[in-house]
Amino acid sequence: MTTRILPAVGDPDTARSLITLLSQLPDSEPMRSVPDSSTLLDTLAALTHEAVAGLPEVVVIHERIGPLPALELIREVALRFPAVGVVLVSADATAGLYSAAMDAGARGLAGLPLSYEELAARVASAAQWAVGMRRHLGAEEHVATGPGGRIITVSGAKGGVGTTLVATQLALAAQLAGPPERGAILVDLDLLCGDVGSYFDVQFRRSVADLAGIPDISQQVLSEAVFTHDTGLSMLIAPAEGERAEDVSDVTARQLLTAVRTRYDVVVVDCGSQMNSANAAAVEMADVAILVTTPDVISVRAVNRLVRMWDRLQIRKAADTLTVVNRLGRTSHIQPQLISRITGTHVARNVIPANFRELQEAQDAGRIQDLDARGPVRRAMWSLAAELGLAAPESAPVGGRRRSRRA
Repeated sequence: MTTRILPAVGDPDTARSLITLLSQLPDSEPMRSVPDSSTLLDTLAALTHEAVAGLPEVVVIHERIGPLPALELIREVALRFPAVGVVLVSADATAGLYSAAMDAGARGLAGLPLSYEELAARVASAAQWAVGMRRHLGAEEHVATGPGGRIITVSGAKGGVGTTLVATQLALAAQLAGPPERGAILVDLDLLCGDVGSYFDVQFRRSVADLAGIPDISQQVLSEAVFTHDTGLSMLIAPAEGERAEDVSDVTARQLLTAVRTRYDVVVVDCGSQMNSANAAAVEMADVAILVTTPDVISVRAVNRLVRMWDRLQIRKAADTLTVVNRLGRTSHIQPQLISRITGTHVARNVIPANFRELQEAQDAGRIQDLDARGPVRRAMWSLAAELGLAAPESAPVGGRRRSRRA
């Protein structure tokens, strides 16, 4: 049997040296190295979608891979692709690191500089484990190693542009369109100023902060923190005490989103307009990252500033970001095409018109689900959901209070 090995190394010279050594191992087939954590996860996901049999048996991760720390990357690979064996290579091959790597899900630790004998032993052990895992899970073509449900993050260019409104409507549309048993969940990671609970008039004793510090967020633990609304939409709300935002780290966010995407088909995350490590991790993990803006100079500049920061921090590239234009009026001088050229982002085809009167009653009553299905703002947001594949185009104009009266 040939063992396929995917190296994940940031430095090109180190990658070439590692591939040279891996190619000398018996019955091994090194794949082209990937330079960072995002590319590694994307590559594994793409191979899974083509055919599970195309997944490598072993992934070798260098300690200095970025931007995700090596141990966090190991945990992510182990959770999302359980039939892949992971080997960590590090200059600090101590007992403490070995224990931490095993806890994260690695199958071996090799010290730097690499020796042929040690690397061969670690790779062989990881490959043997991967083969056994695939046999245990069933035929290779049926192994469930994909990432699960889609994650849609909704961030605001600045405060007051309508981020939470867009997030709530996308989640409601996805919940109505999907199977009730899996459906959608709305996660409020606007940790300081989250308003999801207010939009639905929800008071719940559990919040996202209650999941902080839990090393294994099981389905039982998750179910205790999730609030199920009368609409059927599941919610994880932000903590009522803003100071508890500090408890929610990027590690918590990754563990949380990995857990919820295995339970729900669609995960909509309200990231607010204040960036922190938790919602930055969410944006990095997202299948679709939305930036909401209004068509004015200050907001468009804020979009430009935010996407440049995401690019510098290797969170997400501007070309992989979708900008949604809210409150577009007939007199708006800044049009979507101009926003796309200025920011380098893609702009959604469906723009949301300005109509405060349509929103005021439902917002003030804490019943955002009761927006009139015939209203132009509601129709535009549900058409946006259809554009994203969260709802069928023909169902986009239907829902909310009007739909309930026909039932």
